[in-house]
Amino acid sequence: MSEASILIVFFIVAVSVYFIPTIVAKVRNHHNTMAIFLLNLFLGWSLLGWVAALVWAVIKPPPSDDSI
Repeated sequence: MSEASILIVFFIVAVSVYFIPTIVAKVRNHHNTMAIFLLNLFLGWSLLGWVAALVWAVIKPPPSDDSI
């Protein structure tokens, strides 16, 4: 493998790891997926922002009251 292809693979893996909270929210069909994505995008570089986005992505949303 050339050095360029190693860098491309590393970049793809790094971006995938960076956006794990967004991926989790999308897979779980979270109702705030876009907000989680934005938090992840702008504050994910800090460990606190990344962890906050991940926790928000895995928290089960409250049941909606659609019976009205």
